Amino acid sequence: MTGSDGPHREPGSDVRAAGSASDRAREEERAVEQALALVGGSSGPGRSGESGERPSRSRDPLAPWDSRDEDLNADRSSDSHTDRSSDSHTGPSSAPHAHRSSGSDPYDGRDSDLRAGRAAPAPGREQPPLPDRPSPGDLAKPPPPSWDRARAVAARAGRGGPSPTIRLPLDRALGHVLAEALGALTDLPSFDTSAMDGWAVAGPGPWAFEAGAGLLAGRGPAAALPDGTAVRIATGARVPPETTAVIRSEHAHVDEARGLLHARRSVVTGQDIRPRGQECRSGEQLVPAGTVVTPAVLGLAAAAGYDALPVVPRPRVDILVLGDELLNAGLPHDGLIRDALGPMLGPWLRALGAEVSGARRLGDDAGALRDALTSSDADLIVTTGGTAAGPVDHVHPVLDALGAELLVDGVAVRPGHPMLLARLSPDGPYLVGLPGNPLAAVSGLLTLAEPLLAGIAGRPAQDPYRALVHAEVHGHPHDTRLVPVVHRPGRAGGRDHVAPLRYNGPAMLRGIAAADGLAVVPPGGVRSGTEVEILDLPWAPATPWTEGCFT
Repeated sequence: MTGSDGPHREPGSDVRAAGSASDRAREEERAVEQALALVGGSSGPGRSGESGERPSRSRDPLAPWDSRDEDLNADRSSDSHTDRSSDSHTGPSSAPHAHRSSGSDPYDGRDSDLRAGRAAPAPGREQPPLPDRPSPGDLAKPPPPSWDRARAVAARAGRGGPSPTIRLPLDRALGHVLAEALGALTDLPSFDTSAMDGWAVAGPGPWAFEAGAGLLAGRGPAAALPDGTAVRIATGARVPPETTAVIRSEHAHVDEARGLLHARRSVVTGQDIRPRGQECRSGEQLVPAGTVVTPAVLGLAAAAGYDALPVVPRPRVDILVLGDELLNAGLPHDGLIRDALGPMLGPWLRALGAEVSGARRLGDDAGALRDALTSSDADLIVTTGGTAAGPVDHVHPVLDALGAELLVDGVAVRPGHPMLLARLSPDGPYLVGLPGNPLAAVSGLLTLAEPLLAGIAGRPAQDPYRALVHAEVHGHPHDTRLVPVVHRPGRAGGRDHVAPLRYNGPAMLRGIAAADGLAVVPPGGVRSGTEVEILDLPWAPATPWTEGCFT
């Protein structure tokens, strides 16, 4: 630092305290060079590669982030490693974990005196500690949220605004979510109805009857049935007034000669009659809002008098596949690989209730990515790859340049920890950035996209449940693991259970192709014979594959 008597010098220096102006200038220049060597050198404490810190973001919004490899993410500490810098310091930092931001100039927050034209302290002298005043651009990225927390953030984001309502005819409403509760528009049934083919009878038997076709479904009301008489009746036909019961055809004996009907069993008043309003009364709630319209819901709605249903529009999703190394067809060759995510994501997102446009392949082009984001009119944009910190990973820089709000930036889950969730603008679409590895992308779908889409569509998010696991499942030291599993029935009275599948690496799809769920494995893993949380895949009710090379 500079004092009243000129710059400090190393002990034993033979430079005179008072000299010519040129001597002082040379001495200051040498001190600057020495300070720069200390600050900019590659060895010694304070380098991000040795401190275990997560590197900070580049100051250039279009420059890629520093590398964030798995080991740094796995071994992070919540508070012990923070990137510290200051706007004004008097010398090199005494803090062991201070380091520069990626993409900054050769000077950092510890040599602002040098940038201001002041002489640096001479090497070897005791330095005062740096003031703890980090600048926002140089702050270290905070630890990523837990898997549970990330899913909660995504679900809350999806529910952030009012859901629009449209009315769709019954033949187009399948798979949508009801925007309003479904109330009965009439009594069900709307009149007393015969539940069986047989005889409507009044009073005690035997009953006299007249030959003829009897009462058929779809006909108008019949005259009241006199006591002691019977009439043939078909299933669904209106029961005549004063009817005591309906006797099934197989429980009746007809004496054609005498014109009498006898019951083979005792007759109970009201038997085999569906009384008016037995299923519901007009105005009664049949199905709550938020229910997915299934074929059975369509049938109930039709029976209750509906021609169209109030539903939430399906969320619209655009898919952007990033990466110059991807092939659309043929065998991998010359360092190029097949795009597995483009064919997989569209059907998967449709199974989650979304309207999906065809996947667009952009390659590694920041400008094309920015144009695609700004021109999309979707509710959600899903990108694949480009969320890490490689030289062509453009997602973070482009989001920075657009002023997007990062809601989730990395998740403490394996595989898939570089996933992210952002909102491009207050009124703009959401973006879910999936890692490029296929199983890591599946992890991102179920962690962020599934609860977000459920919120946008107005449907409840999937409720995880617990199941017995018949194998030890290794865990990550700090993060949640998502492991493909298959359900299997218990043997000899044993409980049903799940079995973990092989081929569960981040780049593998062989395990998930055989799975009907993912086990949510806490840090440290689970032992065989214990219960583990399960997330069902959208096609979980289908019979799982349990044999062969998949397991």
